[in-house]
Amino acid sequence: MHLGRYGRGFSRRHFLDQLGRGAVTAGVFMPLWQAIARTGRADAAYPDELLSIEVYSKGRLKPGDTIDAGNVDLVRDLLDPIQVVQVHDMGRRLVLARETADIMRLSPWEYVEATLRNKGRARLDADGNIRADDGRPWIGGHPFPASTDGLEAFAGQTLSWGRHDASVYAIKECDVGTSGRVDYRYEGCWAEMSPVARVAMEPKPYLPGHEDKMRFQSIIFTAPDDVRGSSFLNIWPYDQREFPDLFGYVPQFKRIRRFPTNQRFEPMLPGSDLYLSDAWAAGDPYLTWGNYRVVGTGPALAALSGNWSSTADNWARGTHGGPKGETFYDTVVELVPQAITVEAEPVRYPRAPISKKQVRFDLRTMLPITMVSFDRRGQLFRSFDGAYSLYDDGKGRVMDGAHPYWSWTHVHAFNTQTGHMTRIEQVRRLAGGDTMRVNDPATYDLYLTQGAMQRRGA
Repeated sequence: MHLGRYGRGFSRRHFLDQLGRGAVTAGVFMPLWQAIARTGRADAAYPDELLSIEVYSKGRLKPGDTIDAGNVDLVRDLLDPIQVVQVHDMGRRLVLARETADIMRLSPWEYVEATLRNKGRARLDADGNIRADDGRPWIGGHPFPASTDGLEAFAGQTLSWGRHDASVYAIKECDVGTSGRVDYRYEGCWAEMSPVARVAMEPKPYLPGHEDKMRFQSIIFTAPDDVRGSSFLNIWPYDQREFPDLFGYVPQFKRIRRFPTNQRFEPMLPGSDLYLSDAWAAGDPYLTWGNYRVVGTGPALAALSGNWSSTADNWARGTHGGPKGETFYDTVVELVPQAITVEAEPVRYPRAPISKKQVRFDLRTMLPITMVSFDRRGQLFRSFDGAYSLYDDGKGRVMDGAHPYWSWTHVHAFNTQTGHMTRIEQVRRLAGGDTMRVNDPATYDLYLTQGAMQRRGA
């Protein structure tokens, strides 16, 4: 084990001092994004203690070890408070992986290239919307890399959730009650496409005629029979002061109806604890939230690699924990050298059941790694934590053009007040025939129009 020059106390004091002065910066020894631009790695910006869980823990933890109730206090500061409860009291386990240093393995290749290429060209206009330096909509990649501004962090994440131009995720959802039993099982397709800031699909960076939109997004349920054909379609304006248009199709009535879109804090299905607002920890237009501020910074544990297996049947994840061993997905985590925790309040949602949320972002990629929300009394309410991976495990790979596919693999949405868990995994194929797709031009016609909703519901 290598003992570095700067101990854990140094890093902790450094981050606390910055937070106290209200002047958080990305990087310790040098600006983070400067280090990444030079080498594609963050190493030069941080001491050894922030680059290795073994050094950070003074040898008490190492890659391959499992975090459980017996040792979670060693990494309490690296997890969100609900994750700590899950590990300490509910039997959740987290397996430690070696840290991923190569920035190109932490987001889609073309997205990272565009972030590097376009750095410094983004602005927030007078209304708070993202513009390129020529005044047009954003042109690709993260507009504010390594930003320690809370509004900029959310703006960049909201702009491109999955970081691909178009994605179709084949998903399976399990809703687990307090008994530990899976009470509901659902299958469906989650589709999204960006008409702006396109980096891989032609035409780019804009889809002509749709420069005034930020996103097309839909979810179509395929199982069980009582929800099959039900669907929702969101069309997001680029102006983030406006709410998306939300349409729903109910097969029993064979018609499409418009839903109110400022009520985004309700489950979409019986038994589910997943809200529209939860998506990618940034499921609402970012200017309908406000009072953004950075309330924490420092290292964190996040599920960024090793969460996909080419040999797993249909990419299914194993489960563990809870009364029946079915509450949590098996998850691999690693040390992130610096994250920021951004707090925001739902200022345009007077009936929201939450008073605020706190989201942790990995500063190297600006990727959200955990979210916790608080009820109107200020008590812990719900959590949302996702796992990501490059779909290349050395034995097999899924390709996205010329490069391995990068995406999320599974999600936990947990209500700490009721003990209900919704867990969702991305699979290769659904029983009805739908498959995962990435940057496929057919995505729009197949999943993202009202005609597609009607065809699927017929």
